Amino acid sequence: MTPETLVLSWDELNDHVETLAQQIGALPVDQHPDAILAISRGGLVPGAMLAYRLGVRDLLVAVAEHYDAAGRRPEPSITRMPSDSSLRGRSVLIVDEVWESGRTLALVAERARAAGASVRTVVVHYKPDKSEVPGRPDFFAARADGWITYPYKGGE
Repeated sequence: MTPETLVLSWDELNDHVETLAQQIGALPVDQHPDAILAISRGGLVPGAMLAYRLGVRDLLVAVAEHYDAAGRRPEPSITRMPSDSSLRGRSVLIVDEVWESGRTLALVAERARAAGASVRTVVVHYKPDKSEVPGRPDFFAARADGWITYPYKGGE
């Protein structure tokens, strides 16, 4: 039996992001992020929403691809990453919409750590049964199994 597609409304996304902001906001002040690194494209909207809620003004973008028009690629690739100097010595919260295989987020986190950042990861949805990498995101709002359509994806 195939899990049904979850179609998320703006209100539901807003509630999930609020849940994430509360989780992250509960960290000791010295562990709050001073930059958000959103993974394009899916992490851009939740990343910006979190930036507002957490009072983080520095919103960075990594462009990573694991899916294209033909479907899932064998390995994710990063086509754009912030400079090492913009990450070095910073507390960075890496945001994506979903942890399915976990490979994209793990790759971006690895690159940010290599640049000298202290990293935490956050996703709106975590799919533990589909994960292909060790560990899990530091923060997630909900678990899921099937395909998820986010309100900003507009009919993809």
